[in-house]
Amino acid sequence: MVQFANSTTAVVLVVEDEPLIMLGSVQIVEDLGYIALQATNADEAIVLLEAHPEIVIVFTDIQMAGSMDGLALSNWAANRWPPLRFIIVSGGMRPRLVDMPTDAVFLAKPFKSSAIGRAIEGFRAAS
Repeated sequence: MVQFANSTTAVVLVVEDEPLIMLGSVQIVEDLGYIALQATNADEAIVLLEAHPEIVIVFTDIQMAGSMDGLALSNWAANRWPPLRFIIVSGGMRPRLVDMPTDAVFLAKPFKSSAIGRAIEGFRAAS
């Protein structure tokens, strides 16, 4: 995976199985000036992660259909691509810090676009 320092515009993979929430999340990411790729489940996300090494952030809902939920996806991807950073969102459960990848940011739904912007900029500043 590409580090922020080597990238002029962050590429964010948005993983969400609810179409309207996906549209809104992608719009927020793009309005903040970042490039958004979309996956509706963990399996699609893994295909995109393998095909697009320029992805630096995974923005994922926890609860979604498929082979694994967003928390499991985040932990799997963090082990495979350690430079990745994660924004994990949920309208229900709040994961414990020890259950999320190191330096992951959790946002409770509904979230504000400014919270996403702060999380991404925090990742950029730390790289």
